[in-house]
Amino acid sequence: MSEAFEVNFDGLIGPTHNYGGLSDGNLASAKNAGAVANPKEAALQGLEKMRLLHRAGLKQGFLPPLLRPNLAFLKQAGFSGTAEDIVKAATETPALLKASYSASSMWAANAATVSPSADTEDGKLHLTSANLSTMLHRSIEHPETTANLSAIFNDPSRFTVHDALPEHFDFSDEGAANHVRLCSTHGEAGVELFVYGRDAGEDTSGFPARQTRLASDRIARSHGLKTARTVFARQSREAIDAGAFHNDVVCVGTLDTLFAHEYAFEDKERTYQDIRDAADDLFDLKVVEVPQAEVPIEDAISSYLFNSQLLQWPGEDRLVLLAPTETWDTPTAKAFCDRMVQGNGPIGRVEYVDVRQSMRNGGGPACLRLRVVMTEAELSAMNSAYLLTDQKIDILQEWVRTHYRDGLTASDFADPTLASEIREAHLALQALLRDFAEN
Repeated sequence: MSEAFEVNFDGLIGPTHNYGGLSDGNLASAKNAGAVANPKEAALQGLEKMRLLHRAGLKQGFLPPLLRPNLAFLKQAGFSGTAEDIVKAATETPALLKASYSASSMWAANAATVSPSADTEDGKLHLTSANLSTMLHRSIEHPETTANLSAIFNDPSRFTVHDALPEHFDFSDEGAANHVRLCSTHGEAGVELFVYGRDAGEDTSGFPARQTRLASDRIARSHGLKTARTVFARQSREAIDAGAFHNDVVCVGTLDTLFAHEYAFEDKERTYQDIRDAADDLFDLKVVEVPQAEVPIEDAISSYLFNSQLLQWPGEDRLVLLAPTETWDTPTAKAFCDRMVQGNGPIGRVEYVDVRQSMRNGGGPACLRLRVVMTEAELSAMNSAYLLTDQKIDILQEWVRTHYRDGLTASDFADPTLASEIREAHLALQALLRDFAEN
């Protein structure tokens, strides 16, 4: 068994962070649609969260923001593919222009599904970019995401980066937001839990069920996972209709612990038993279930109690839940957290972080990160430019202060000056990445 680490790659929030209200089923996104966003504050908040984990002794990386507006998308939509399209699109198809400017790649949990080398047939770390086909503004991300992942995990002898699944209703895939890995220690073989909202060909009423069983099955197969160590569970329709557009809004897990709401799964007892059967002699599953009577599903979703990072904090015997300040502000969620840490269960502390700019668009601490379990050899083989130090965080924060606006709304997208500003920021970030790689 090789020693391995859970590395969190956070999405660096981009300069077009805005409240466009593009995400059907995301209550926070809908509630704040049209409000003035602060891209500079958002990115600085995200970088401070990264710094907190880095200084705690955890390994922390980042994924760069995608270049926006996406002119290739506008060209596919019938424009010429030049900056002149911005003014035309603002008049003719403002919804398409808004989609082309979306900064939603900041939520790195949707970037890909990841299987560590300890679980895969060929002993390589596998990543599959999510097609995000349910939402237009997200469906245009995966070609650039695949390119970013290929640049980071750039040793084909150790890493395999898969293209996204076909962009079709039956293959809807939302990445790690619907995937949990459980294990005894990160370096040992584990159980991979895939959570889906519908079967291929199944049409559902209400809010969209964004993950299909077919998509999850195909990813598990392409990653070379053992059937006996893989579990597929259906997310409850009740949770989806309440606003849990991803499973990570009602469930999070790490090591041998699953932290979930009572309404997270369609058949919770079967799900827990399937995990226990798959774990066999690997580990004993610990379930921390939050009862509906103590934290109603509506409070769980609005507080993003479960869209928190569950971490093995260096120097602490029990797990730490890194929760948004909205959890503190929600009486039922805060009361449950207080009772939980006073007990003798696997979660011993809750740390609260301010990511309000992201939260107002429906993404908490867990949305902002992609978890990648890596061995020392794999860490040495990856592109180290994307692993953070205090100095790199300082440099990135200065880049943000230089290039980001303090206020932004969708009405600003009609101004071609904004696109020029963002391109300058992108070029400056590329130069920083070259410097990071050389130093």
